[in-house]
Amino acid sequence: MQGLGWIAAIVVGGLAGWAASSIMKADTGLLLNIVLGIVGALVANFLLGLVGINASPTWISQGIVGLIGACLLIAGWRTIRR
Repeated sequence: MQGLGWIAAIVVGGLAGWAASSIMKADTGLLLNIVLGIVGALVANFLLGLVGINASPTWISQGIVGLIGACLLIAGWRTIRR
């Protein structure tokens, strides 16, 4: 996450992962929520960068991007697993 420190990235990632697991009705724990949020933000930032959209490095924008990315990761995992 560009512009956020490590602790802020963990907090934002945890919140985004928790929200994504609630939205997607996934049964994940705290650690996996944090991982989903952080990795989801990285994936979503990469995908948005491919189409020319760069999210600002604020807590709110990275939280939204992390939420979207985490939802994509959960949906992708469900697709692969089935």
